[in-house]
Amino acid sequence: MRRGLLNALLAVFVFVSFAALSIAQNQAAEEEDKKAFPCHSLPRENYTCAACLQFHDSCAWCSRVGFEDANQHPRCDSVERLRLHGCGDEHIEKPQTSMQITKDEPLANEGTEESDAVQLKPQEILVNIRPKAKVKFNVTYRQAIDYPVDLYFLMDFSFSMKDDKNMLSKLGDSFAARMRQITKNFRLGFGSFIDKTVMPFIDSRPEMQTCCRRKEGMPCMEWCAPPYGFKNQMSLTTNTERFSEEVKKAEIATNLDSPEGGFDAIMQVLSCNDVIGWRERARKMVVFSTDAGFHYAGDGRLAGLVEPNDGRCHLDARGYYNQSLDQDYPSFAQLHQKIRERKANLIFAVANKSMHLYEQLRDALPDISSSVGVLADDSSNIVELIEGEYRKISEKIIMVDNAGATQGLKLSYRSKCLGTRVNDTNVCDSIKVGDEVTFEVTLEATHCVDQRDFVLKIGPTGLDETFNINVHVMCDCDCAKEDIVRNSSNCNYKGDLVCGICTCSGTNVGRKCECDAQGQSSTAALDAKCKRTNESAICEGRGVCNCGECECNTRDNVFEKFSGTFCECDNFNCPRHDLKICAGHGSCDCGQCTCNAGWTGRACDCTESKDSCLSANGKVCNGHGDCICGRCRCRLEGEDSRYSGPKCEICPTCPTKCAEYQPCVMCQQFKTGPYDIAKCAACPFTVIPVKELPISNDTQKCNFVDPADGCTFYFLYHYNEMMNNMTVWVRDDKECPGPVPVLPIVLGVTGGIILLGVILLLLWKLLTFLHDRAEYAKFEKERAEAKWNTEENPIFKQATTTFQNPAFGKKQQ
Repeated sequence: MRRGLLNALLAVFVFVSFAALSIAQNQAAEEEDKKAFPCHSLPRENYTCAACLQFHDSCAWCSRVGFEDANQHPRCDSVERLRLHGCGDEHIEKPQTSMQITKDEPLANEGTEESDAVQLKPQEILVNIRPKAKVKFNVTYRQAIDYPVDLYFLMDFSFSMKDDKNMLSKLGDSFAARMRQITKNFRLGFGSFIDKTVMPFIDSRPEMQTCCRRKEGMPCMEWCAPPYGFKNQMSLTTNTERFSEEVKKAEIATNLDSPEGGFDAIMQVLSCNDVIGWRERARKMVVFSTDAGFHYAGDGRLAGLVEPNDGRCHLDARGYYNQSLDQDYPSFAQLHQKIRERKANLIFAVANKSMHLYEQLRDALPDISSSVGVLADDSSNIVELIEGEYRKISEKIIMVDNAGATQGLKLSYRSKCLGTRVNDTNVCDSIKVGDEVTFEVTLEATHCVDQRDFVLKIGPTGLDETFNINVHVMCDCDCAKEDIVRNSSNCNYKGDLVCGICTCSGTNVGRKCECDAQGQSSTAALDAKCKRTNESAICEGRGVCNCGECECNTRDNVFEKFSGTFCECDNFNCPRHDLKICAGHGSCDCGQCTCNAGWTGRACDCTESKDSCLSANGKVCNGHGDCICGRCRCRLEGEDSRYSGPKCEICPTCPTKCAEYQPCVMCQQFKTGPYDIAKCAACPFTVIPVKELPISNDTQKCNFVDPADGCTFYFLYHYNEMMNNMTVWVRDDKECPGPVPVLPIVLGVTGGIILLGVILLLLWKLLTFLHDRAEYAKFEKERAEAKWNTEENPIFKQATTTFQNPAFGKKQQ
């Protein structure tokens, strides 16, 4: 039973796996088809030449009349496939993306008053581009020698900056000289700012207007000039010697709160192009020096100034900002827009306590060349600070463009800068004078908009020099402007023939304007009536939509047909068995089998007859299963769960009747066992004592040991299913075991133990003897090899010593 269940589950798993694999393969095939022929995915509701060109940059359109009717191939396809299907080149619409350099002056290394330096190459190109297409080109930048620089020094002249003002007047000449070392083409300007002259920004009392105080409530330390918003002290000029004089003549003023009106000043400096004197082809630098924060849009409401800043120039004849009391402070966005418009560079020379604030301001101005430097308490480091920050700005190139404000176009950049590895970046650092940097620019037309012609500008931030891209996006077909046939016969005189297809007039719709819209707005609306769902294909891809109704295609096999409102049904895509649709026992009706009488199942492969499920006892599946599809399916619950086999006749774990009949046999034949007289009388059979048990294949033999005497008894039973009765035969005598020989067993065990002890003792004695012999032989061998020497002891000395007189025995002379 369990094996059959496992086989069934395995079959289901294999079927599901193959089905999933088939679906995945179909999806993969569809994806590959879309990649290979992307133009085929053009929606039918927008099937025009212009839509084809805009759909993919590889798409082309065949404008030949009757092209689709002749070969059933789409008009929107690749050029190669259109040619293959018989569309001549004269009918193919595929504008080509192109690029042409229209201005390419060589890079000029030096700029003078008479001629401008050229730092970008080329200067202008013309691009004709298709939607979804890309064009790549290179732009080279080289920093020129002595490139013009216009530097405007904008300084906070509140009382806390008095020491800085004095120091700047002393260092003015050295500052100008240092800048001329960087570039000879240099101009310098100067302006100052305080704040809006209204409470709560200043003390409006007349007696306090000219009183400079260090702290609130202290007497005047000295007399100052009346406060003002901003004043242009000196316009940009090559006469840099005036700088120190103008700084010295400018007067310190006072205000109440800590933030100053620096944003007003920056806005006027950048807006008043003619008054300040900015040159078009020059690096524009604004040095902003202060020891305090800044007011911005919204702060003016504290003084009742609700009119937003208009971002225009408002300087009177004396150079004062005359709208300080009428307009609010500029916002960050206005400031950012004005800096980008003027292409200016900002250097914030600020006190250490305000450093963090101006770093945040710098980060809030994206795509702007700006830097922040720490100003000494008395501005004694102003010359070195400006020189260092200027070099940081000038050595960093950030290529920016105006594509962000243009819909449908996108620019991206790649460059090696001064290295060897190409990166996706528009920023290059450490660019010295004379270094050339090339940017690879990619122009992409993402989609079409109403506008067709654009002018894109690319250039380094902070410079007015730009590279112009004149872009024409080719969204339209020439055939839509020419060769239009009005009220064409191909359109049943109900529409115009444009690019080979009909543009219907009035309420007429359809491929040939053959249908009346009947309240529908377009052919697409009628086609929608031929779709089962919004995502479905028209007529499920098995037919054509004729005025809102599906006409199903025919098959090569005349016995195979499509049917249904949306051609969604057929008579050949039903489950098969033995390679036959519906196993040959039914008919295919819209994907489902309708079985003949006597057959059932998904594929009509199951017979309703139960003859093949009858077991030997005449029962269906032996009474332990159900006959399904002509085969036994054994039950999985209760006692039936133990049965298996083709007809549920196998039960390897089922117990026999021996244990059940044992108590009855014992009480009836031997008067023993657990049953009393009452239970014994209730037994369903009466035993038949015999000398020898009969031998038969239909009987079951049983044997048990009687606990009362330890003897074994045997009996045999047979169940007659036809008579529904039980016969039990029992052998009238038991088999009892003989007496146990206790004495021989005891003597044998005792003798065995003694014998084992003697054997172990002898074995120990033998091992000891062999060990002693080996030791003795070793001793004899060592004694034979020993050598005994008889030499004297080297440290032994005799007790007596003999001396000889050297003069004894010699003759006298």
